[in-house]
Amino acid sequence: MNVSRGSVHPVEEDPPATDGAGGAGGEGGDNEVPTVRMKDLQGMPGTLGGLVLRICQFAFAVVGLCIMATTSDFPSVTAFCYLVAATGLQSLWSLSLAIIDIYALSVRRSLQNSRVVTLFTVGDAITSTLTFAAACASAGITVLIDNDLDSCAQNHCAEFETSTAMAFICWFAAVPSFLLNFWSLASR
Repeated sequence: MNVSRGSVHPVEEDPPATDGAGGAGGEGGDNEVPTVRMKDLQGMPGTLGGLVLRICQFAFAVVGLCIMATTSDFPSVTAFCYLVAATGLQSLWSLSLAIIDIYALSVRRSLQNSRVVTLFTVGDAITSTLTFAAACASAGITVLIDNDLDSCAQNHCAEFETSTAMAFICWFAAVPSFLLNFWSLASR
């Protein structure tokens, strides 16, 4: 039976009957109303769409991390070190949540628990903000090196630009996860 929760749509409830004869409609003292189980939207934790988003986040973060880490001069620029740290954190977060999604899908368990979704939402907010900030900082330095200083001949501009682009794509894949988790929390 699908019924709305009282916390989502406030409804005046009849006081429970103390004896078996009173109450709403003569049904006795049993006024238990089952709660609604919202349909799991694709992209939410424990769904196939959520798993695909996590795998995309992980893949783009790892590719960006590997490209940046293979250049010899990335440690000399703080923004590039920040990008490596942020994409490393994003890849670990996405991999761990992908494993949790795989487990939930294999045992057919829903991850729509309020505490779990809150953890996912806060983690997604932190990691996506860090990844976006690192990508923006790296993009600024890449533009400085390429356009303003015209010193791409001595630097690894192609690798820097590719790694920065992978970080932005990783962030684009992380935003739907955060928004769906946040929406799921708001609809409880």
